[in-house]
Amino acid sequence: MCGYVGFTNKINNANQVIAEMMDKIKHRGPDSEGKYVDGDIALGFRRLSIIDLNSGHQPIYNEDNSKILLFNGEIYNFMEIREELLAKGHVFKTRTDSEVLLHGYEEFGEKLLDRLRGMFSFVIWDKNTKELFGARDFFGIKPFYYATMGDTFMFGSEIKAFLPHPDFVKEMNEDALENYLTFQYSPTTDTFFKNVYKLPPAHFLKYKDGKLTVKRYWEIKFDADENPDMDEWVSRISDTFKNSVEAHKISDVEVGSFLSSGVDSSYVASVANVDKTFTVGFGTDEKYNEIGWAKEFSKYIGKENISKVITPEEYWGNISKIQYHMDEPLADPSAIALYFVCNKASEYVKVVLSGEGADEIFGGYNIYREPMAIPAYNAVPKVIRKGIGAVASKLPPKRGINFLVRRSKDLEERFIGNAYMFSEKERKALLKIKTNAPDAMAITKPFYDKVKDKDAVTKMQYLDLHLWMTGDILLKADKMSMANSLELRVPFLDKEVMALAEKIPTRYRVNDENTKVAMRKAALKATPPQTANKKKLGFPVPIRVWLKEDKYYNIIKDAFTSETAEHYFNTDMLISLLDEHKNGKRDNSRKIWTVYIFLVWHKVYFE
Repeated sequence: MCGYVGFTNKINNANQVIAEMMDKIKHRGPDSEGKYVDGDIALGFRRLSIIDLNSGHQPIYNEDNSKILLFNGEIYNFMEIREELLAKGHVFKTRTDSEVLLHGYEEFGEKLLDRLRGMFSFVIWDKNTKELFGARDFFGIKPFYYATMGDTFMFGSEIKAFLPHPDFVKEMNEDALENYLTFQYSPTTDTFFKNVYKLPPAHFLKYKDGKLTVKRYWEIKFDADENPDMDEWVSRISDTFKNSVEAHKISDVEVGSFLSSGVDSSYVASVANVDKTFTVGFGTDEKYNEIGWAKEFSKYIGKENISKVITPEEYWGNISKIQYHMDEPLADPSAIALYFVCNKASEYVKVVLSGEGADEIFGGYNIYREPMAIPAYNAVPKVIRKGIGAVASKLPPKRGINFLVRRSKDLEERFIGNAYMFSEKERKALLKIKTNAPDAMAITKPFYDKVKDKDAVTKMQYLDLHLWMTGDILLKADKMSMANSLELRVPFLDKEVMALAEKIPTRYRVNDENTKVAMRKAALKATPPQTANKKKLGFPVPIRVWLKEDKYYNIIKDAFTSETAEHYFNTDMLISLLDEHKNGKRDNSRKIWTVYIFLVWHKVYFE
C-alpha cells in the first residue's frame, strides 16, 4: 500500500521538488497524492487505496495538526488499538490503520511498535519539537531508505525518489558491488548509492537538529519448547496460521492469492479461501512451468486460476525496467518472473497473499538438511576433512564433490545464506577496482554470534531471516508488486506466527528426510498429500538453458565486453565463464547472471 518521500527543508522550491520526488514513485500509489510543506519539512505521499477508500488520504494529522504521518503498509490489529485509543480520549477523523499509528504514537511513543501486528514503514513529524520519528516492520516487508546530503535529511520508500532533490549526489558505492558479487544482493545497511542507507528491519530512527539515532525494538529469539509432541505443534501451527491469514485478508477491495506447485502458496490459498489464484511459468517443461499443478490445485479448492506463460522475449525484454524498479541490482532470476505474476494479478485485484517467509520461519530450504547428511562424516578429524575438501575443490563441481568441499569448512565459513556466488578469492580476481568491502564472514558474524549456542539448522535459519529474506526475498516482493500498483501480503511473516515458530524444536522443523516437517503436516489439513509433501522447487527460471542459445549468449557477451564491464571487471574472466557454460563444461549460469544484472542496473542508473 502506497509510497512516501520527504526531506528536511533547506531549499526555496520545496513544493516543486517534493512533487517531482513523488512522481518517481507514482507506481506505488496511482489512486491519489498528498503533500505537506513548511519551512522545516517537506512530505509527499502516493496512495494505493485499500482501506477506507474515501477518507484515508495522507498525510494524516492529529487533532491539533502538530503531528503529521506518512505510512506505507497495513496494521492488521488496528481496530483493537483504535478502541483503546478512543477510550483514552483520542478523536479520529477516519477509520484507517494509518490514523491509529499517529494517535498511538501520541499515546505510547516508540512503545507503540510493541503493540503492532502488520507490515509497515512510516514517519511522523512533530512540528513542535522538530523531531522526525521513523520505523520499519519486524521482518523488513516494507522498505525504508534514508540519506544525509549536505544539510538535508531525506527518507522514503524507494531510492529513486531521492534523485530529483538538488542536494542529492548520485555516486556509485563500489564496496556494495564487491559484497553483491558474493551474496547476489546488497547484504548490509549500505546501498549501491553512496551515502544512502536502509533502515534495518525491527528498527526505528529519530532525527533532530542534524542528529540521527537508530535503535532496534524487536528480536527473533529461538528457544525450543521440548514438551509438546508433533500433534500438538501441528495443531498450534494450524490455528495460528489460520488466524494470521484472516488478519491479512482485512481489506475494502478484493484479495487474491499467488499459487505455485509448492506447499507454501498452496497452504495460503487454501486457508484464505479467495476467489482467484495467479500463476506464471515458462514453456511446457514441468521443471519450469507449474501452471498445470496450480490449475489442478485451484480446481481442488474450487477456485479460479489465472495464469500466464512468460516467453523468453518478454523475460529478457523487461530486465532493464525491472532493475529500475528494484533500485539496487538483485541477481535472483525469479524476481523477473515475480514481476510478471504481479502484473497479471494487478489486472484483477489490488491485494494478493503470498507464501514468502515459510521457509525461513519453519525450516524449508533443502540446504538446512545438509548438517544431517552422512552424520558419520562429522567424526572425521577436521584436518582430514579440510585436506579432502582442498583436493575436491579442484575437481568439476558435482553433488558429491560439492558435499566434500562444503563439509571441509565450518558452518560459518560455508553458509552465508541461500546464494553464494563468488568467493572472496574469485571476486578479488574478477574485479579491476579496489574496494573496502568487508569479507562475507565479517557480514554474517554478528548474526552467528547471537545464536552461537544453537544447533546448525537454527543458525542457518536465523542468518537467512536477517540477510537472505530481507535482502532478496522481501526486496523483490515489495518492488515487483509495487511496480504493478499491487499490494503483496505475507501471512507467514506475522509476529504471532514467528512467536510460535521460535518454540518449535529443530526435529519438528527439519530432519534427514524432509523440511518444514511440522508445517507440512499442518498443511495436510488444507491441501492434498502430493502438495503438502512436494519437494521445494523455488521459482524455476530456465536461465542456464537460455545462456547456451546464441541469441542470449551474444546479449551477455556484448554486456561483458562493454566499456562499463571493462572499467569494473577483468573481462577475459567474464568471457571465460560464459564460454565454459555455453560449451557445457560447467554450469556458470548464476555467476554470469549476477554480473550481467549489475551491468544492466548500472546502465539504467549511471549511463
